[in-house]
Amino acid sequence: MKFTGTDAYVATEDLTVAVNAAVTLERPLLVKGEPGTGKTELARQVAAALDLPMIEWHVKSTTRAQQGLYEYDAVSRLRDSQLGDERVHDVANYIRKGKLWQAFEADEKVVLLIDEVDKADIEFPNDLLQELDRMEFHVYETGETIRARHRPIVIITSNNEKELPDAFLRRCFFHYIRFPDMETMKRIVEVHHPGIRESLLTTALTQFYDLREAPGLKKKPSTSEVLDWLKLLLAEDMDAADLRGDGASALPKLHGALLKNEQDVHLFERLAFMARARR
Repeated sequence: MKFTGTDAYVATEDLTVAVNAAVTLERPLLVKGEPGTGKTELARQVAAALDLPMIEWHVKSTTRAQQGLYEYDAVSRLRDSQLGDERVHDVANYIRKGKLWQAFEADEKVVLLIDEVDKADIEFPNDLLQELDRMEFHVYETGETIRARHRPIVIITSNNEKELPDAFLRRCFFHYIRFPDMETMKRIVEVHHPGIRESLLTTALTQFYDLREAPGLKKKPSTSEVLDWLKLLLAEDMDAADLRGDGASALPKLHGALLKNEQDVHLFERLAFMARARR
């Protein structure tokens, strides 16, 4: 069971090594990187490449670890008891299975994505230590222990918004997805926009990387944003000459796909004004 990338996902050699190492060690793969670098999509492509079902758990700021195991709906049970419903005699009727439970009881190995783990409270990763390590948990309301029939491939993503606990990190295989260089980005673009003109691609990516390296930029555009930008350029039938323009503006064409706040737009407007003033 080896991951080598897919036709729809360009995986660098160090990324495929990390995925396969985590699978071999049977440890969660913790993937960090800038937003938009393909962390979530990696899990989907691993599932597709290995022909495995996938279960996605998207973490929010209000998510608790217990929700990944199960939730006991005491309110519904109380209501049903007041209505004389026979279901109240079996507490299992009020247990809602979480994503980990679904992964543990699956009839075959699955890929379990725990997406953006750093969005939750700092205790969230610690609360999952034992379950991810032992691949089992206890349901106190029913007295049963749920054990994984097949150890899932667990992929955990983080945008590095907060530090994760050391005890959690020790149990993971870690990989940081570096931002793609120009050549890797060209391969990624070719997957999404096959046959794009080389002159347009080279000019567009040169502008894109120059923009990313601009000092003072608050939010650097990501891979997903450059793909959206190129889609717009193709839809408008622009060529390399259109992108170069007359040099009067430091802002690239259709810059709204790349710059996502007014501070960065104003930054490039000031750069253009300063450039004109020096002439």
